[in-house]
Amino acid sequence: MIPKFISQILTPIKLVLFFYFYKMKSSTVSQLQKELVSLEKKQIVEVCMRLVKYKKENKELLSYLLFDLSDEQKFVAETKKEITELFGLINTSTMYYARKGIRKVLRYTNKYIKYSGLHQTELELRIYFCQQLKSSGIPFHKSDAMINLYNGQIEKIKRVLEKLHEDIQFDFVKIIEGL
Repeated sequence: MIPKFISQILTPIKLVLFFYFYKMKSSTVSQLQKELVSLEKKQIVEVCMRLVKYKKENKELLSYLLFDLSDEQKFVAETKKEITELFGLINTSTMYYARKGIRKVLRYTNKYIKYSGLHQTELELRIYFCQQLKSSGIPFHKSDAMINLYNGQIEKIKRVLEKLHEDIQFDFVKIIEGL
């Protein structure tokens, strides 16, 4: 049965959509893994192709897994190059447009950090994002939202740094102090 507060909030059309999606339950990761193991190679390729056609992020993730996973440094270099290009495209005529552009670059950065899943890659890309933000000439220090965004990235950098080996931490400490 529907909780009363939900039926009061949702219009009839939204209520129908709510039930449609509410009843759809996805399988657990272990169930999906067991099913994939039981499939033949051709069927797995078909499943992957359907996923790739369904969503752009799936296609990008599969591209990373197939082509960029073996050379992480090349992936980081290409991503840094793209971040630089995106910072160059930011409209700085008003702080409103600058904030939108910076958030777009951060979304891009976060997406590729998620694809990689490696702490060192995350650290390198977040540091590079912060360096580009500081050197972009955008007066982000005039906006509380941008100061909070920048400080949030610094906090994430510090958290990821703690997860790395001491030798690698030492290499990044001086860079982080410059931020």
